[in-house]
Amino acid sequence: MNEPAAFRSSGVGRAESLMSIGEVLAQLRADFPDVTISKLRFLEAEGLVEPQRTAAGYRKYGWDDVARLRFVLTAQRDQYLPLRVIREQLAQWDADGAAAERSRPALVAVGPDGEVPGRAAQPVESAQVRLDRTELVARSGLDESTLGELERLGLVVSDPPGWYDADALIIAEAVAGLAAYGFQPRHLRGFRTAADREVGLFAQLVAPLARQSDPAARARAAETARELVALSQQLHAALVRVGLRSTLGR
Repeated sequence: MNEPAAFRSSGVGRAESLMSIGEVLAQLRADFPDVTISKLRFLEAEGLVEPQRTAAGYRKYGWDDVARLRFVLTAQRDQYLPLRVIREQLAQWDADGAAAERSRPALVAVGPDGEVPGRAAQPVESAQVRLDRTELVARSGLDESTLGELERLGLVVSDPPGWYDADALIIAEAVAGLAAYGFQPRHLRGFRTAADREVGLFAQLVAPLARQSDPAARARAAETARELVALSQQLHAALVRVGLRSTLGR
């Protein structure tokens, strides 16, 4: 697969900057603690990056490859985009960037309809976010009593000994936004029930892969889960829009 022209460097610069897969992993780990060598191999197998190979078959990555990997990992982490959408965006860059100068503009991940998810709000920094109760309340805008009710309903769950992760923050922020329109935690029981049903369905698909000892199979399980979540979000949003059309007179 051709690299986006916006990320190309001269052949000399590329040759001088080639890295092993372990070195690339070290470059990415600071921002993406969960990334593994298996994950990098998986992204290569999916055609999202194409490192050079030595005569002995060892992978060698340039800085352009690292930039491409950062884009893919960021789109997955912050915007939950499936690989299908990410692949389309990179292909568009490959097609449109033929005459681009050798600058390094920041790629922006967009949704399947062209929207830019998370543009209005600051994205969650990492799946490894750890907040205590006071920090979660402060960052989400919830009050203590509402957070306690969400926990009682099972909408927000903490990890022992009382840490909250990135998903807990996302849920709390969403509930705080809905509260501004008069929603109360008791109105959200249906969301929890619907999510549990989806978890049961999706688990049947990913559990057999996740149980395998092969790292590639586990990477495929994680990617399948991301794809299913993204498709579920699209379906839910479309169904709600359709359901509101009569109310809006459209």
